[in-house]
Amino acid sequence: MTRVTRWAGAVMVGLSVVAAVAWAQSGQESLTTRVRPVQKLDKARYVGTWYEIARYPNFFERKCVSDVTAEYVARPDGKIEVTNKCRKEDGTWASATGLARTDGQGTGTARFKVTFAPDWLRWIPWLWANYWVIVLDGDYQYAAVGEPSREYLWILSRSPKIDDDTLNQMRAQLRKQGYDTDKLVLTPQKASAP
Repeated sequence: MTRVTRWAGAVMVGLSVVAAVAWAQSGQESLTTRVRPVQKLDKARYVGTWYEIARYPNFFERKCVSDVTAEYVARPDGKIEVTNKCRKEDGTWASATGLARTDGQGTGTARFKVTFAPDWLRWIPWLWANYWVIVLDGDYQYAAVGEPSREYLWILSRSPKIDDDTLNQMRAQLRKQGYDTDKLVLTPQKASAP
């Protein structure tokens, strides 16, 4: 092996190591950026109707093509009844009703657990999923909901449409928490749910 060949081989190995370290650090940065819920949430202001503006694609909304809404109703026991509705491809409506409760981290927490399991199965802990409000404007008009693994993400609004500036600001806030906003799919809002 000539000296030039050995030198070229060493350079290639060195570049490979540098590339591998850079790749690992870029991935590690998003893994070390913690998802943080908003510091305080007033449940009385948060309940009501929210329109889905965008979401990460997910299994349980696979049949929803437009007009996705979430209706939150406070219950006397401190829990929140959740009713999600959407229009399917054939024009019919689908809905699911579940229950949300705080995850035990305090009364003003923005960390909830939610389930759509039947009442008789709600005692099973793994049927309760994380629901964290991670972006919320001061007027409770826009919100983003996610969870620690970043597998799920929703952008919600009190009205069926939001302006591009607001959406871009929300995307920027979500990127700071390690979310890949390129995965978001916009939700068409064409009509009000029945």
